[in-house]
Amino acid sequence: MFVLGNFINAVATVLGLILNLAMWLIIIRALLSWVSPDPNNPIVIFLYRATEPILRPIQRRLPPMGGLDISPIVALFAIIFLQAFLVGSLRGLAMSIGLG
Repeated sequence: MFVLGNFINAVATVLGLILNLAMWLIIIRALLSWVSPDPNNPIVIFLYRATEPILRPIQRRLPPMGGLDISPIVALFAIIFLQAFLVGSLRGLAMSIGLG
């Protein structure tokens, strides 16, 4: 059981890092939207390709708000929830398995 506990803890750690990276990419994309970056810049292209799968479904479900895109805020709240609930639950499960 000790190995399974370590495995679940490792999954929680990797998931936490991925969620943290996604959060920072969304924040950077939101900040870049204020300055109208060059759409041909490789960094801008990467940011849009990396965050589009997260933001596009949210944008489709939100009603139009007069040009204001709040999908990054909704995505950040969802990521924070997943970090607190899912990663926290996995860590708790790993602790209970490791101690059992």
